[in-house]
Amino acid sequence: MQFLRLTKKIILLHLPFFVDPGKRVYVRRINLTGNTRTRDSVLRREMRQLESAWYAGDKIDRSKVRLERLQYFESVDIETPAVPGTSDQVDLNLNVTERSTGSVQFGAGLSSSEGVVLGVTVNQQNFLGTGNRVSAQVNTGKVNTTYSLSYTDPYFTPDGVSRGFDVYRRDVNTRSLDIGTYNSSSYGAGVRFGLPLSEKDFLSAGLTADITKIELSDNSPKQYLDFCGNTSGCNSNSLQLALGWTHDSRDNTLFPNRGVLQRLTAETTVPGLDLQYYKLEYKHAWYKDVFKDVTVMLNGELGYADSYGGKAYPFFKNFYVGGVNSVRGFDNGAIGPRDYDPTTGQDFAVGGTRRIVGNAEVFIPVPLLKNSSQFRLSAFVDTGSVYAKGDPLSLGELRYSTGVGISWFSPFGPLKLVLAKPLNAKDGDQTQTLQFQLGQQF
Repeated sequence: MQFLRLTKKIILLHLPFFVDPGKRVYVRRINLTGNTRTRDSVLRREMRQLESAWYAGDKIDRSKVRLERLQYFESVDIETPAVPGTSDQVDLNLNVTERSTGSVQFGAGLSSSEGVVLGVTVNQQNFLGTGNRVSAQVNTGKVNTTYSLSYTDPYFTPDGVSRGFDVYRRDVNTRSLDIGTYNSSSYGAGVRFGLPLSEKDFLSAGLTADITKIELSDNSPKQYLDFCGNTSGCNSNSLQLALGWTHDSRDNTLFPNRGVLQRLTAETTVPGLDLQYYKLEYKHAWYKDVFKDVTVMLNGELGYADSYGGKAYPFFKNFYVGGVNSVRGFDNGAIGPRDYDPTTGQDFAVGGTRRIVGNAEVFIPVPLLKNSSQFRLSAFVDTGSVYAKGDPLSLGELRYSTGVGISWFSPFGPLKLVLAKPLNAKDGDQTQTLQFQLGQQF
């Protein structure tokens, strides 16, 4: 018997590789054009690509996003031509087209819940080209009347710590809403700071002194009367501390196409005064451009509030759900716990100390206006509810709605127009098929 022996041969190949690293390129100079009103320093402090530094494409892209997010410019264009006579230098040419950042509005507010909102708003997002924000409002509606003055310096320190001041008076009359009736007048002044942790993360802190006067009537809800201890009303003084964390990776603050917005806020009062309460709120919004010009948005919001030190929770700090900015198709604040008025035979919403809201929305451009950056159509599904202290968090109490809407950044402020249909309205729920809001609401 013969055996065939197979011999395996291993052949080693030596393949030489030659790597030519080439020359690193750096940015010689950043040239700014088009900013006739805005100071050069306002643009340069947003730049992440620096002069005389190595060229970095990601830093240039981030610089463009930061400039667009200011909302000072219609367009931001960047070119990087080579420097003549060199092989390792480029210039960065930044050209902007400025938009109007100041406005004086007369009677610019319109809302399906408040009717015509008369008033004057003087607003300058880029005061004297410094990037500082100044705003003064006198707005009147059936529900809210606001007088306020605010000032914000986004670069109070060179490394981006912001500082702002606010003075306000807010009057609320809920008689025309589907909620418990009361009137309130609040006066306050505060200071706030913002601290950037990174390109996308920020901390905020503020302290506000507030005086609130509450007016009640015999047919006000029992919890309102219990809080004040009488049928006429009460005064409440408080020193409010607000803390917050924000993560914002959106590509645009007006009409985002991708990115995430997370916000966690806490508000509490300093012990020893009339009010002793705290409120926690969390928001998570996710944007993704799934197809060209088609963006999906998923949003979730949670809120929790309570009192401490044996004090009653102030009813006028309750959470409310319903309306064009939460669960569309339902009247403003109409979802959640309700009370009954025996004198009128009607029930009404009283809000709650826990809040849940969820939104799913698809945005598309308006036909024939695909290149417009100020219009968007959408289709949505909303859900949400509020719960009183001690009530179980029952999913059966959630309300749902669906519909379509249009958003327009008009010369008079943001416009929202919504056609919505509630999917599970219950007895007593106040619904609205058509809802709209024009102009900033303060």
